[in-house]
Amino acid sequence: MSNPFLSPSPLPFELPPFAEIREEHYLPAFEAGMAEQLAEVAAVAESPEPPTFENTIEALERSGAVLSRVSLAFSNKTASDTTPGLQALDAEISPRLAEHSDAINLDQALFARIDALYEQRAELRLDPESEHVLERYHARFVRAGARLGEAERDRLRQINAELASLGTAFEQNVFADTRAAALVLDHAEELAGLPELAVAAAAENGRALGHDGTYVLSLQSFSNQPELAALDDPTVRRRLLAASLGRGAESNPDLIRRMVVLRAERAALLGFANHAEYVVSDQTAGSTEAVETMLTGLVGPAVANARREAEALAAEAGVERIEAADWKYWSEKVRRARYDVDASVMRPYLELESVIRNGAFFAAEQVYGLSFTERTDLVGHHPDSRVFEVKDADGSPVGLFIGDWFARESKRGGAWMNEVVLQSHLLGTLPVVVNNLNIVKPPAGEPALLSWDEVTTLFHEFGHALHGLLSDVRYPLVSGTLVAQDFVEYPSQVNEMWADWPLVLANYARHHVTGEPMPAELVTRMKQAEGFGEGFRTVEYLAATLLDWAWHTLPAGTDPGKVAAFEAAALERYGIAMPEIPVRYRSGYFAHIFAGGWYAAGYYGYIWSEVLDADTVEWFKENGKTIRESGEIFRRELLAVGGSKDAMAAFAAFRGRGPEIEPLLVRRGLTG
Repeated sequence: MSNPFLSPSPLPFELPPFAEIREEHYLPAFEAGMAEQLAEVAAVAESPEPPTFENTIEALERSGAVLSRVSLAFSNKTASDTTPGLQALDAEISPRLAEHSDAINLDQALFARIDALYEQRAELRLDPESEHVLERYHARFVRAGARLGEAERDRLRQINAELASLGTAFEQNVFADTRAAALVLDHAEELAGLPELAVAAAAENGRALGHDGTYVLSLQSFSNQPELAALDDPTVRRRLLAASLGRGAESNPDLIRRMVVLRAERAALLGFANHAEYVVSDQTAGSTEAVETMLTGLVGPAVANARREAEALAAEAGVERIEAADWKYWSEKVRRARYDVDASVMRPYLELESVIRNGAFFAAEQVYGLSFTERTDLVGHHPDSRVFEVKDADGSPVGLFIGDWFARESKRGGAWMNEVVLQSHLLGTLPVVVNNLNIVKPPAGEPALLSWDEVTTLFHEFGHALHGLLSDVRYPLVSGTLVAQDFVEYPSQVNEMWADWPLVLANYARHHVTGEPMPAELVTRMKQAEGFGEGFRTVEYLAATLLDWAWHTLPAGTDPGKVAAFEAAALERYGIAMPEIPVRYRSGYFAHIFAGGWYAAGYYGYIWSEVLDADTVEWFKENGKTIRESGEIFRRELLAVGGSKDAMAAFAAFRGRGPEIEPLLVRRGLTG
């Protein structure tokens, strides 16, 4: 049987032929892909011809086709539908991929060609995108250590390979611990307070996991589990939160300590004070001082807001002080008392299929002119995944969208977007993007009814998908969501606004049985109630952000000591420690920063991007243009350019000025 990764997919949009891909195909494809790319890179580096943009940068952009195909498909598969075999392969291949990257990025002959082009870039008269890509290549090689001496480059290779192995081990430990920590309950009465369909889903989950006759609450990736808001039994709430907070406590501390030490050492090798300085120097924030000033400036108002909420909860519960496991439960009680909002009353109006088709897809049609047609003839990466062809307003093809919304044992927690084919005019490819969520799958024949948080998450991830789908660039290096890390959340956060935009909400928020629209007064009360809880949400997030920051501002040679003690000291130092509000991710399961490190010293990017997001929402509401006109501007100036121009220049081109923080402060309740 031929290996499907070794040639371009014959399917529409080069959709990976998932029906043909077997586990045994991945390793040979990785090995063939790495060998092929190294040969291609050697031909560039050893060329006797003087370097030109075409024979160096464009040649590098064309290289590694096989490796790109297998890497993108493998990354999506291991996250959304892993197996023991895939996990073993991931552990084996991660350090080899790191070594492969170093072999390219530390190639002195290759860097000499890139450096020469960079030095003469003014004379090359490149178009703006090509010039930006040249600058990004040069920065990437310098930041990867191309200017280091031979001994330092050797040490860097060792560090990168070890970090790759450690990150994979961390991720696999979290995967195993999260499944092992699922709360198994023997009696339906213990689930009192949950909607009937949620109880049925817990029973179905028990059967699927081999616990017939029980009710199983599987854990989401974050600390405060959604069921805490509804479970009436305080003992069950405490058990659920304890299970959530305990993940990784035994399996990951040694990995965490080693990773932060290695990252600090690598930063020092490259001339930076710490890993945070290394990361932020290449982001829109520009400096660690700018990040820390923003974060610490938010702490005081956020904690004060949360303290007021805590007092209201304690009064409602009739206790002196609210406990962490009870916060979300009594928050719902306060919202119900103050605003007459009951989360369970909203669920019947938030049916998954309607949220997708009449909500997210409808909004994309209204804002960008897109249409979505399900392609039942095309197969996704799992039987639950569904493939949709996306077309532009003029009927021209845009790409494919794959939705995989349900939780399962083989999927990691959380919600995310993957690109399995990158848009590129150079390569002649259109995008194929995937959204993964972890909505509890209902029993067969029953509807999936969502919480408002799940609706917001769906719109958020769909914003990432649109960022990938609407990319319109030449080079794969800057395609879609390949932008500065502290900018990548911005378009997805903007897309959340459509969830409660009146035109969109009225189109999807309909009772799944009667078809009646969600009552207008319920929508009004929901918006009013959103303000209560901003203190909790901001403290929960800031605590995780500052914990990430504490780990990654350690200088080289520092022993962080015990993980739990380090966490506690860091939160106290920043004034964000509130026992009633567990940090959104404790270190032991903080996959954003320790499973591969994509967000290491970068978790601040969510709130940094939210400054841009809140400012943009104001623009959409107040600019006097139609939604469609506004959408075209946002698409042209922000989404389409991907990473092909400086992120803040793209924002200024769209907004007509730099960002202002006031809309964020108002949104977060941090102005008074």
